[in-house]
Amino acid sequence: MSSLLLAIDQGTTSTRAMVFDTAGRAVARAQLELPQFFPRPGWVEHDPNIVWQHALQTCRAALAAPEVGGTARIAAIGVANQRETTVLWERKSGAPLAPAIVWQDRRTAERCAALATPANAALVAGRTGLVIDPYFSATKLSWLLDAVPGARERARRGELAFGTIDSFLLWRLTEGRVHATDASNAARTLLFDIHRQAWDDELLALFDIPASLLPEVRDNAGDFGVTTLFGRAIPITGMAGDQQAATVGQACFSPGDVKSTYGTGCFVVQHTGETPVASNNRLLTTVCYRLAGRTSYAIEGSIFVAGAAVQWLRDAVGLIHHAGDTEALAREVPDTGGVYLVPAFTGLGAPYWDPLARGAILGLTRDSGIREIVRAALESVCYQTRDLVDAMRADGAPPPAALRVDGGMVGNDWLMQFLADMLAVRVERPAVTETTALGAAYLAGLGAGLYAGLDEIAANWRLQKAFSPQMDEERREALYLGWHNAVRRTLSGAT
Repeated sequence: MSSLLLAIDQGTTSTRAMVFDTAGRAVARAQLELPQFFPRPGWVEHDPNIVWQHALQTCRAALAAPEVGGTARIAAIGVANQRETTVLWERKSGAPLAPAIVWQDRRTAERCAALATPANAALVAGRTGLVIDPYFSATKLSWLLDAVPGARERARRGELAFGTIDSFLLWRLTEGRVHATDASNAARTLLFDIHRQAWDDELLALFDIPASLLPEVRDNAGDFGVTTLFGRAIPITGMAGDQQAATVGQACFSPGDVKSTYGTGCFVVQHTGETPVASNNRLLTTVCYRLAGRTSYAIEGSIFVAGAAVQWLRDAVGLIHHAGDTEALAREVPDTGGVYLVPAFTGLGAPYWDPLARGAILGLTRDSGIREIVRAALESVCYQTRDLVDAMRADGAPPPAALRVDGGMVGNDWLMQFLADMLAVRVERPAVTETTALGAAYLAGLGAGLYAGLDEIAANWRLQKAFSPQMDEERREALYLGWHNAVRRTLSGAT
């Protein structure tokens, strides 16, 4: 019987477990929505124990599917996770000391502003490829060490462990035997030198982080230990941050390949090869993946709110009942009537990097209604993607021949067509859109020796539908100019 691969895709708003065959076909899946906690304005938290329980429950449900029939055919497990989200726990018990601080959280904005001197900014950019921003893990961890009574002293005594969600899940899966992460997740902490591929003492001192907290950094495919929680010993052989996992799932293995994921946020990643490329346009230089000790790099643009804007329309303001309603509503009007929605609910990411920006709906008239606002929310995703692609071009990257898309939003045909129109680029939707989970499975398969190399994985990629640009240039540029005018009015320095 053929081997199967179990993937855990622990995201910001849900936890999913999927089983794939080695051809990349989904065999079974299970998913649970993850509760979000907003204790103060700008704060976003998760309960690590709920994250863990949902991971267990979805894995067990997927393994129990008739098409899988238990663990007998499971060759390995791969893990993909929401990046930057920060967990601090006790080594002895595995119990978290506090809620997980989610990547969207802005509580350390003032701390980041104080740290972001020209010298510090240059140090951080040169070593990590990142910017000093609350988005990343370092200031979240430092905040926890200060906020939890006795945490700093316990950390220095070696009693505590830090990790992003991947490390926390791995610790629980291996029952405390393995404290490790992978190079792609380590690269998002502000503490990891992406050139030397090592934790950096100078950065640890800058952010006041004890080295005793840190996990071991490993390749994305390889030995991450064994779990016995599902009835028999199963090796864990793949791990990556969600966007890097999606890059693998989209088979973007050559310099110039670009993918964009539309989930809670939106993340455009362009493979740049084995030499890191510094951005002059406020994009991030990051690890794409590390295999057999060889690192491939990427340029990335991060948008904090994409699908979260649709969730806001549904849950906070009640303009829609279901996320799927948005496509029909957008089609009912020829345009937004000049309405723009800037979803800066947790600040703005690349290329603006303004943690104090706030969301706004602009251009409202008496004729504006639910349809125009819903359409404006969808359009904002495409405008933000254009911001990132234009920044990549300004950095010298060639215009992409095509943009491969994935994530929960890409089933919306209207949105994909508007994206192609706004970028003037062909948009390609694959047959399997759960590419984050698929990438985790592929990495696990590589680590378990089920694939000879990346070429074998790339051969599995299949196109489901392509969208070609149809909008004329004059209209495209007029709409985009309106977007820029709207964004300028939401920035924290705006008057």
